[in-house]
Amino acid sequence: MLCGLATPSDGRGTVAGRDLSVARAEARQALGYMPQKFSLYADLTVAANLKFVAGAYGLTGTAQTTAIDRVIAALGLEPFLASAAGLLPLGVKQRLALGAAVLHTPPVLFLDEPTSGVDPLVRREFWHHINAIAARGTAVLVTTHFMDEAENCDRVLVINRSQTIAQGTPDELRHSVPGGVVAPSLEAAFFSLIDTQRRVLEGAAA
Repeated sequence: MLCGLATPSDGRGTVAGRDLSVARAEARQALGYMPQKFSLYADLTVAANLKFVAGAYGLTGTAQTTAIDRVIAALGLEPFLASAAGLLPLGVKQRLALGAAVLHTPPVLFLDEPTSGVDPLVRREFWHHINAIAARGTAVLVTTHFMDEAENCDRVLVINRSQTIAQGTPDELRHSVPGGVVAPSLEAAFFSLIDTQRRVLEGAAA
């Protein structure tokens, strides 16, 4: 819905000030999106993929070259430019997908479980890149099942069974555990909040 590909069933949504009910195309142009599954062209080289995506975002000439060079340098893609994207290691695929998503320097970046399936070292490296992008002023929205990753975020929204059960900074969520106990980690707070929701729903059903 936030990518403008599906119509919200209720409520209202905006992306970078663009109302999704009347300005979906403008909203899509204002965001970068990296899906969980690698979705670039496996048979094209890294360089060709970046050039294609840049063109799709309307970048041409010097602007296109500058954007591609910036992404290559920032994400360390230089050694892989002539390699077919489908043959890249998973960690490099993730970097390529991230680079493609930010070629047009969008004000908003959506990352759908960006480190799913990669090892801890690659995850840590990838979050270094995410934090660098956020530090330059881009609003980054990350979906993740890893609570240690969520610790990197300024704000966290916990959703379970299609319901929002908590939101706030990681520190606020650790202090939101019922009973006045401060959870030792965001993961511990997460399980406590989920358990509280389960007991509430079971009580309502009874």
